[in-house]
Amino acid sequence: MIELTPTQIRGLKLAKDGDVHPQGGKRWTHLNAQVTYAKQDRFKERPQKIKFLTTATLNELRDHSLVKALDTDVPPEESAHGITMAGKMLLLKIK
Repeated sequence: MIELTPTQIRGLKLAKDGDVHPQGGKRWTHLNAQVTYAKQDRFKERPQKIKFLTTATLNELRDHSLVKALDTDVPPEESAHGITMAGKMLLLKIK
């Protein structure tokens, strides 16, 4: 069984929600990620931060074969990444 840190688990859950794409500053997030607003507050909407993943965490997840590069024609540092079946199964075991 692979032991993951809480940061790696959050990154894996982010990849489960959708493919992660490279952004500026060694960050990875969904393709058209934007600030959303929570409507459960009674008086005002509060901005929800964009969730992101660092390149180091993504490389660790790729080393464990939990995420994979989707485009094999470009280097993995520039390609979008998606979760593998092994990553999905690991998330089911963690819950």
